[in-house]
Amino acid sequence: MTSALQMEATRDRTDLPTVLRAGFKLGMIAVVLVALFSFLQIRLEGIAEIVVCGIILLAGIAAYIVIPGQTTRARTIEGIAGAAGIGFASVIPFMVFDIALFQPIGLYSNRWLEIGGGSNWWYHPIWWMVATYITWMGAWIQAHQAAKTGSASPAALVFGTVVLALVCLALGKLLGVPHAGWNLGSFAVAVLPALALYAGISSFGVPRR
Repeated sequence: MTSALQMEATRDRTDLPTVLRAGFKLGMIAVVLVALFSFLQIRLEGIAEIVVCGIILLAGIAAYIVIPGQTTRARTIEGIAGAAGIGFASVIPFMVFDIALFQPIGLYSNRWLEIGGGSNWWYHPIWWMVATYITWMGAWIQAHQAAKTGSASPAALVFGTVVLALVCLALGKLLGVPHAGWNLGSFAVAVLPALALYAGISSFGVPRR
């Protein structure tokens, strides 16, 4: 009985302290990467901008799709939901830094505030939704991987997401999606449908109980 309980404790960890601690850590990763990206983007041009800022963007995407699922050891809907909770919690420290520091020092342009009529309360919810969505999808894919092979593969998750995002981006260009282009912004948006596709693809071959 004791060994069975210990085994179960190694998966689907969704206790509140774990979720909040992981959410804070992930949020601080986002703070550092956003600050670094914004600082370098306006100082780089051409290939240098794409390569350096692309690496930073990819690091952020990888952190959000891998870390929450790894933290909760997502294997069932419980762990997957817990990972989404980590994504949601991560936005709180980012939002504090954004309002208290990034915006006052002019780290990036104020176009978001201008579009929203001077209010943060239209684009911060976008962060909440995106952070929750990508952590949820990442954990779901990892749960599928573990169900088939016994363990999740962060490398396969990141690689598959990048490949499918490039496919979605190419389709967007081919279909004439407005503003779609071979740039970092379009790639970041393409990650969203790519994760949904990956979650569906990764479900094939999962043992049914």
